[in-house]
Amino acid sequence: QQGMTVAPVVANLGPLEALTLTPNPDEVEEVFTLPLAHLLREENQGYTHFRTANGYGYTLPVFLNGPHKVWGLTAIVTELTLELLVPGRY
Repeated sequence: QQGMTVAPVVANLGPLEALTLTPNPDEVEEVFTLPLAHLLREENQGYTHFRTANGYGYTLPVFLNGPHKVWGLTAIVTELTLELLVPGRY
């Protein structure tokens, strides 16, 4: 959808077991967490290459080996966040 605004928020939420999250079921199927150490391991990082019918191609990040593959806009925001949080390690 064009014109959509996304506002990522990075926060320390404390113990995750104490949280009660109620995401919009039209937008979120399941909530899960991945530790920062997991995201920083090279074997859990990858890229997906896309090609369109007119030959245009693009590459997007993907994070692997968790309960679910992290891809799309979530992976893009995660990658940008890692670049800011740990610039020498990611």
